Amino acid sequence: MKRLALGILGSGKGSNCRAILESIRSGELPAEVRVVISDVLEAPILEIAREFSVANAYLPPGEFRTRLEPKSEMELVRMLRDAGVELVILAGFMRVLKAPMLEAFPRRILNIHPSLLPKYPGLEAWKQALAAGDKITGCTVHCVDERIDHGDIIAQSEVPILPNDTPETLHARIQIAEHALYPAAIAELCRSEEAH
Repeated sequence: MKRLALGILGSGKGSNCRAILESIRSGELPAEVRVVISDVLEAPILEIAREFSVANAYLPPGEFRTRLEPKSEMELVRMLRDAGVELVILAGFMRVLKAPMLEAFPRRILNIHPSLLPKYPGLEAWKQALAAGDKITGCTVHCVDERIDHGDIIAQSEVPILPNDTPETLHARIQIAEHALYPAAIAELCRSEEAH
């Protein structure tokens, strides 16, 4: 079975990156991570990559806060292509991708978002769900397009909101759901590619 080559982008703790690497190690996810790239020099996600002996790199993002400078984004495309990446996985990558990446990897960039999209796009979605008095929230794996937290939905997992939930307890439970859903959704894609 062909193993899909993944590139993981992240800015933070990397808990979804760890869940993906563990799923690969256990044989549940028929893929390999070719490179982990972060726009934050000391990001723990790079440590996780090193722990799993995966190539990792820091990408200087440039001066913008929410996106990459065009030349940084071109460099990101080059790094991913050089690593032979077929599918780009966003794992807490806090920058909006623009044309260079979207054109280089059309429908080949996945993200996970902590709500049942299309509800609550944007930051801290679990707080939005809590504030709205919802009984259920969850997480969504979706294809990345030019709009934020938009694009075709690939998989969703529901998480109940409990009466005594705080933003922290709810977010922690959503993350547990993410760590199961994301590797499973990627595995499903790997298997469907195999079938074509």
